[in-house]
Amino acid sequence: MIEGYSPGKRKPLLDGRLRRRGIYLLPNMFTTAALFAGFYAIVQAMNGSFEQSAVAIFIAMVMDGLDGRVARLTRTQSAFGAEYDSLSDMVSFGVAPALVVYVWALKGMGKLGWIAAFVYCAGAALRLARFNTQLEVADKRFFQGLPSPAAAALLAGLVWVMNDYHVAGADIRWWVWGATLFAGLTMVSNLRYYSGKDINLRKSVPFVGILLIVLAFILISTDPPRVLFGVFVLYALSAYADWLWGAARRKRSGGVSGP
Repeated sequence: MIEGYSPGKRKPLLDGRLRRRGIYLLPNMFTTAALFAGFYAIVQAMNGSFEQSAVAIFIAMVMDGLDGRVARLTRTQSAFGAEYDSLSDMVSFGVAPALVVYVWALKGMGKLGWIAAFVYCAGAALRLARFNTQLEVADKRFFQGLPSPAAAALLAGLVWVMNDYHVAGADIRWWVWGATLFAGLTMVSNLRYYSGKDINLRKSVPFVGILLIVLAFILISTDPPRVLFGVFVLYALSAYADWLWGAARRKRSGGVSGP
C-alpha cells in the first residue's frame, strides 16, 4: 500500500484543498530572513556588538519591505503570510530595538530605563495591532502613526552613528531615553506618514527616475550610518511638520473667514 493512501480516499498530493492549504515559499523566505535579522540583533546586543545589532535591524527592514512586494508581484498573498509577517515585525521592530537601546544606553537608568524600553515595545505592539485591524478601511497612501520599521530604524541609526563616533550609550543616556519615548509614542499617534504604497512597480518610469535611484544608492554608500539616520529622522519629523503646516493653514483660513 502506498504511504499516505487509504481506500476510498484520494492521495494528499492530488487533493486540491490540501494543496491550497500549503505555504508560499518565496515571500515567507524574506519574512524569515527579517525575523532572523531581528533575533540576530538581540544576540549581538547581548554580546556587546551594538554596531552589528544596528545593521541587522536595517537588514530586517529591507527584508520586511521585500516580502510584501514579492507576495503582491507574484500573487502569493495568504492569511498565513500576513500573520507571520506581523509576528516577525514585532520581534524585529518591537522587541529587538527596545532591547538593543536598553542594553546600550538605558540599563544604568534603573526603572526609567526599562520603562522607556517597554513604552517603545508596547507602542510597536499597539501600532501593529491597529494596522492589522484597519487594513480594509485605512487610506493606503498613508500610515496612521510612525511605522514600526521606521521607528526601529530611527533607534538603530542612532546606535550606529554614535558607535561610529565612538560615543558610549551611557554618555548620552538621556538623549537616548527621549528618542526611545519619542519613537514609541509616535507609533501610536494619529499623525499621517506617507506610505509609498501607491508606487506601482509594474509601471514604466522616466529615465530620470532610474537615475535618482542610482544617486540614492551612491549617497547611502558614501556614509551609510549618517545618511540612513538622517533620512529616518526627517521621515519621523515629516508628519509633525505636516501637522503644523495644516494647523497654520487652518488658522489663517479661519482668520480670513471670521468677522
